[in-house]
Amino acid sequence: MRNFSEVTYFYLSDFYEMENYKSVYFFIFLIIYVIIVAENVALLLVVYHEKILHEPMYLLLCNLAVNGLYGSTALLPAILSKVLSHSYEISLPLCQTQIFALHTYAIVEFTILAVMSYDRYMAICYPLPYHAIMSQRLGKLIVFTWLYPMLAFLSVFIFTLQIRFCERKIEKVHCSNYSLVKLACTDTSILNIVGLLSVVLYTLPQLMMIFYSYAHILRICILSVKKSKLKALRTCTPHLLAVINYSIGCLFEIAQTRLNSKTHDMYRYLCLSSLTTFAVSLIKSRSDQ
Repeated sequence: MRNFSEVTYFYLSDFYEMENYKSVYFFIFLIIYVIIVAENVALLLVVYHEKILHEPMYLLLCNLAVNGLYGSTALLPAILSKVLSHSYEISLPLCQTQIFALHTYAIVEFTILAVMSYDRYMAICYPLPYHAIMSQRLGKLIVFTWLYPMLAFLSVFIFTLQIRFCERKIEKVHCSNYSLVKLACTDTSILNIVGLLSVVLYTLPQLMMIFYSYAHILRICILSVKKSKLKALRTCTPHLLAVINYSIGCLFEIAQTRLNSKTHDMYRYLCLSSLTTFAVSLIKSRSDQ
């Protein structure tokens, strides 16, 4: 009988495919990380110094920037250290910590985008009381964007923490919940089903908020004059593009993981750095008003 307690570290096997081009991959990941950090810090500084941007939408945008720093720091420094290392091992506690950080980053991101859709709904459908209402609710909404994802993922991740492992090979450059569950000594069919169902827990409240908000925004646009329609579209388009871009990235990641695709993870890293266009478009639309 195998000793289940022996496996306390894993191999990130995808790094072996990078061995002939270590320097190239290192500089690519380094440039991506520097860009992400620079753009998010710059955004935080711009919003902090420009009093005209001290509004709910831009404070939510700062929340998005903080989450971008959180997610990229959970992923890219670890990849950079492994690319130049001769050992591609990762301990079980570090792997579990990275899983929690990356998964909560993803859920927080989608939750912030959903709250932003609610902000646009309030701004367009209730323009007069908008500032008074959102000023009262903003703090609670920001807490919600972090607390709900943390608790939602923890409610599922707690099952992974109880698993013992017999295999050590993770076919990625980072840890993920599904890739870790596959290494379990026991049958995990039920846990896999729970994992798929948990996607509903992670996304349904946000999707309901997004669809509800834009359904009412669309109704207002249909009933409004042409000038008001253009203003609403200009305000909402950057947010809609961000939601679509992020949703495609998440679907790509889920499909890649579940189908054991060997495609490299570059799309995800680029999605992490997609905040600039969104932020610039929002700030430009604010300056044009």
